[in-house]
Amino acid sequence: MTALPIPRGTPRVQYVADGVQTVFTYPFPIFASEDLQVFLNAGLQNTGYTVIGAGVGAGGHVTFAVPPAAGTAVTLHRRVPIERVTDFLESGPLPAVALNRELDTLTACLQQVAGDQEGMLRYPDTDLPASPLLPGRAARAGRLLAFDGDGNPTARAPVDEQALSTYLPRGPGAVGRPIRDKLADSVSVKDFGAAGDGVSDDTLAFHAALTAAKAVQVPAGTYRLTNTLTLAYGQTLAGVGQASVLTAAGAGFDLIHLPDGYATVSGLRLEGGAAGVRLFGRDGPCVQNLLSDLTLWEPCDGIVLDGYATPDRPCYWNSVNRVLVARPSRHGVWLTTSGAGDSPNANRFTGVRVYSLAAPTAGCGFFVEHGRYNNAFVDCEANLSPTAAACVRVGAGGDKNLFVNLYCESLGAVPNVQLDAGSRETAVVNLFSAAAGPAIYDFSGGAYTAVNAGYPEKNRLDRTRIRELVVEALRYDTEYVEPQGGGTVDLDLTSSVYLVSAYGGAVTVRLPSSGSANGHAVTVKKTDASPHPVTVEEIGGTGPDGRAWALGNRYDWVTAVSNGAGWWVVAGNTPAGNAGYWTRPGLFSPDLNQALYLVSAWSGAVEVRLPSPSAAHAVGRTVTVKKADQSTTPVTVTTEGGGGPDNQAIVLSDFGHAVTAMSNGAGWHILGRNP
Repeated sequence: MTALPIPRGTPRVQYVADGVQTVFTYPFPIFASEDLQVFLNAGLQNTGYTVIGAGVGAGGHVTFAVPPAAGTAVTLHRRVPIERVTDFLESGPLPAVALNRELDTLTACLQQVAGDQEGMLRYPDTDLPASPLLPGRAARAGRLLAFDGDGNPTARAPVDEQALSTYLPRGPGAVGRPIRDKLADSVSVKDFGAAGDGVSDDTLAFHAALTAAKAVQVPAGTYRLTNTLTLAYGQTLAGVGQASVLTAAGAGFDLIHLPDGYATVSGLRLEGGAAGVRLFGRDGPCVQNLLSDLTLWEPCDGIVLDGYATPDRPCYWNSVNRVLVARPSRHGVWLTTSGAGDSPNANRFTGVRVYSLAAPTAGCGFFVEHGRYNNAFVDCEANLSPTAAACVRVGAGGDKNLFVNLYCESLGAVPNVQLDAGSRETAVVNLFSAAAGPAIYDFSGGAYTAVNAGYPEKNRLDRTRIRELVVEALRYDTEYVEPQGGGTVDLDLTSSVYLVSAYGGAVTVRLPSSGSANGHAVTVKKTDASPHPVTVEEIGGTGPDGRAWALGNRYDWVTAVSNGAGWWVVAGNTPAGNAGYWTRPGLFSPDLNQALYLVSAWSGAVEVRLPSPSAAHAVGRTVTVKKADQSTTPVTVTTEGGGGPDNQAIVLSDFGHAVTAMSNGAGWHILGRNP
């Protein structure tokens, strides 16, 4: 804000429109465009005009997009907040621009107060002294203001016959009220000149009614509008249902704006417009607004919830109930963010239906482009033309949105539910997918949960923790794998059981890296009787239990689980891992993970040293050591701490010599020996 010279005069100017003129001058300075109030007749305007000249000392002008109708009173009024905007520090600098700005603001506020006083009843300057005080509340209640013999205010008994007429409801406890008070309970747009004939421009009548009253009724009729209706905080605009029709005279503007909180729009049919209803936090947080029992016919976008410009004014906790959006050219319901504000959160949609009725639709029935944290859509329907992008779409800015009892239908291959890459934790429960496209068209990488969600995805529960599970019928997702000529197959773990046929040649199935599969369990089973093996390996890793796992016979199988660091075998039948083979000379200390050790002393003598019989991994174990080479070099079996099985070192000197021993915790005991 820069310093402005504030000339003498009242900061208000009025014109009478001629139906042609669009530019109206205001001959006083304003600091910002928001400081200028624009009225057409008695209705305060929020859209449909542009303010030029803010910050200019000579003033500026207002340009209307559409010329005001002939005979309309156009009022331009400067209205600035009465507040202190600058604080000068003790012994600090006193810049002239800051001082001038503060004095300009104070002068503008004084002119504003003086202008307000011009419209007040007051004593003339030449009047003799008189009391300005009204009688007390009890003394003036139900009476008329009058003046006594000295000209001082007093209260008299009412003499207005209309005011004396009373209305008394039927029933015990009813209290009589003046007819005038009874009629004032409900304000109608027709009280402010609306015709409702479908021909007259009723915009100014609606603006005047919404400026004058908190709750405005719309009687049956067709009301033609040429500009947006704006509901302030806590206002209500209510009709009588399909008979109360608001129709846009053009497609370039929204019919209704809710830029603040706690407003209600109900019982109306809205026709046309860029958007039927737009909710956004411009004047305050856009919260706790209610849209109910509405029909929106042929808008570009039906209902738009916009996070708008600042996170301090969010679009949260609004409710949309029993609404039909018919023949939208783009989106039926659209959650988005047009500026730097937060995405729409925790809004509730119940019984909302978007229906193309054979008209082309370019967008989606419900498009959660930006929407986080429990926007809930319950008992909603999207029945769209084949030109639509999707019945329901969750964009990259969608996170933790919930769809329950969702009905999707189209005559074309339109996706029922599309999840864009970047969307997270969408939940779909009870999806009736009657469109020919996929039930869930997923680009999110599986970042969703689905229960009874249509073909092909009936149920998808990700990362669910259950304390106690009672299962009557446990079923596994299986996949049959049979490469025509054998080869390598990488498993994506979309199934839990893989039935693999190596009939056409040896097959290697590769598990994904254990680091990307923490918690996954997978079973691989060989199903054919060919001699070709099925080998289980790991992409970029060592494989189950640290090695490749071979399934050589029909019906051989292995089950492995990843803990994020490796794949571990937890079940299988006659796995090849039961035998180990050792060929290096010197000391060999077996870990007893195998029941049979084939030891070659071809390269030099080998000492097989069994662990202490009291070791935790030895107690109860049975192990066989067999010499597997034809040299005369010995293989000697000993135990940790000296001696060996049956307290003696066992020498295996010839090919095929073997000893089998078991630990009972106190010692290794020979169960069998050759020779």
